[in-house]
Amino acid sequence: MDKKEPEGLKIKREIGLIGGIALISGTMIGSGIFMSPQFVLSYVGSPGASLLIWTISGIVSMLAALSYTELGTIIPESGGDFIYILRIYGPFPAFFAAYTMVLVLKPFAAAALSIGIAEYAAAPFYMDCSPPTVVVKCAAAFSLFLVVIINVLNVRLAIRIQVIFLVAKVLALTTIVVGGLVKLSQSTDMIVENLKVENSFTGTQFSLSTFGMAFSQGLWSYSGWYSLSYVTEELKRPEVNLPRAAVIAISLVTSLYLLVNVSYLSVMTPRELMSSTAVAVTWGNKVLGSWGWIMSLAAALSAFGSLNGSFFSGGRVCFVAAREGHMPDILSMAHVHRLTPSPALIFTTTVSLIVLIPGDFKSIVNYFSFTAWIFYGITLSGLIYLKIKKPELPRPYSVPIIVPILALIAAVFLVLAPIIDNPQIEYLYVTLFIVSGVIFYIPFIHYKVCPRLLNKLTVFLQLFLEVAPTEKNL
Repeated sequence: MDKKEPEGLKIKREIGLIGGIALISGTMIGSGIFMSPQFVLSYVGSPGASLLIWTISGIVSMLAALSYTELGTIIPESGGDFIYILRIYGPFPAFFAAYTMVLVLKPFAAAALSIGIAEYAAAPFYMDCSPPTVVVKCAAAFSLFLVVIINVLNVRLAIRIQVIFLVAKVLALTTIVVGGLVKLSQSTDMIVENLKVENSFTGTQFSLSTFGMAFSQGLWSYSGWYSLSYVTEELKRPEVNLPRAAVIAISLVTSLYLLVNVSYLSVMTPRELMSSTAVAVTWGNKVLGSWGWIMSLAAALSAFGSLNGSFFSGGRVCFVAAREGHMPDILSMAHVHRLTPSPALIFTTTVSLIVLIPGDFKSIVNYFSFTAWIFYGITLSGLIYLKIKKPELPRPYSVPIIVPILALIAAVFLVLAPIIDNPQIEYLYVTLFIVSGVIFYIPFIHYKVCPRLLNKLTVFLQLFLEVAPTEKNL
């Protein structure tokens, strides 16, 4: 009698349409809308230009998300940019994507979100000054530990938390919108004057650098539009739910963001908004009075939900890259009982904690956006290539070719604008870091050199963490 080969572990398809909408919109609505408005306004200089940036950021996010949706139906695998670049361009450029995402993009995003949580959570206790850096960093580290524990324990628990926090976020933003509209209907002063079309663009600063940096801050608040592409193998009926979830979630978020910014500007002057260190708290103090601390709590909870979504999708990049042989084998394994990629999640947390130590919110976001849009651009160019060279590929969902072309133009602008108009040495450091990946690619990926010590460490961690290799869920 023939013995059956033991089946490998498979990550289950646990995410439906509601879960997909919650993952995208819940990841998008984080600390960005509570922290970026003052930076966007300070870069462009006028309320009208600021609202224009928020609108175009939403449109660009929608175009990019729809392009990624088509790629997700052509290449129905988890891993997002990494797996798309791997299947289209091969292992060499894909390694640089994995290397940068695992060591820079995902940890930077997690660190920025955790700082947002910490600053808003601490704000009610430091009403007259900024919270001490040590307090912020410790609270940020605690939030990272809490999120990784949730995601390691159970996929359904992480998604349920995402749905619950999404409801709380929408309620908080709706409160800001309604409060702003009420204030707007009651006001006849200079604040309302700033929102009139003839005055709204007064003071606009026209330069590639300022608009590029403003877009970076705006698009940071929309980051999360790509979330489902990282977990395609865990999505039920991806050919149907991918496009539906993307369109519903991004339309909802864009509408809320525009209304929230109008609300901010109906309560605060542009100068007050730009000088605020926690714009939602300033809004809360002006509109809600002694109950203003509620907005601080809402912003912290919102950022926590976004961090949870970012971890849920971001940990899969490390997991899939390892499964494809671009990272150590241990990172491709899942817990034998919980079926979560716990080694990859723990590794992402560790790198995020290292990034957290020297970083601040504004600089982290600027360099995150610069680096991220390099790889978004490469991925979008891959879709254009497939449309032209391989139109015969089965694609249950398709977008007009103009959609990825426009998204690619935006990506090129976001990468080049800050460098051309206001070059900084930090952009060179980021570029050199990406290129330095070749040092690891040649021996470990191309020639597959594997030190014995790494094998021993893998076996030890496999036993210690109770994890095993997984199979693709196609």
